[in-house]
Amino acid sequence: MDVAGLLADGYSRIAGSVHRVLQDVDDDLLSVEPEPGSNTIAWLVWHLTRVQDDHLADAFGRGQVWTSDGWVERFGLPLPAEDTGYGHGPGEVAAVRVGADLLVGYHDAVHARSAALLDTVDADALDRVVDTRWDPPVTLGVRLVSVLADDLQHIGQAAYLRGLLERRTGGQERGADD
Repeated sequence: MDVAGLLADGYSRIAGSVHRVLQDVDDDLLSVEPEPGSNTIAWLVWHLTRVQDDHLADAFGRGQVWTSDGWVERFGLPLPAEDTGYGHGPGEVAAVRVGADLLVGYHDAVHARSAALLDTVDADALDRVVDTRWDPPVTLGVRLVSVLADDLQHIGQAAYLRGLLERRTGGQERGADD
């Protein structure tokens, strides 16, 4: 398998998991905090999508889907347009109150852009420095793996949270691999 194919496989796993977590979910469940001040499903999915959008746009010198395709207006969140969720406290987490259709739509748009960008990556491109604010500077390969790992962690948290909340509320049971 080539580099682009490997990356495409990894990022498609994120997209598939986002769809599974949000499929047939009660929109009210998306904003439930399992404990006061904790992350919600809506926030987790929004955040992982914002990170992918922001970081890949930066690494490839492109505009973000969030702003260039009007998602910031569609979401209408009381947050700065450049916000990705890093450092959010309970108030900002609670502000991300949106339905599954909007979350899926934005994630699908970001995934489509990511897939197109990742299709251009070969082994030589992985060593290109994309962020000099760190020591050592961050290469494209490190940035792509970092986003992949972060997104997979957050979608796993969202899946666990959905199962927990549905069991608490008597909702639909989900399989262990969901």
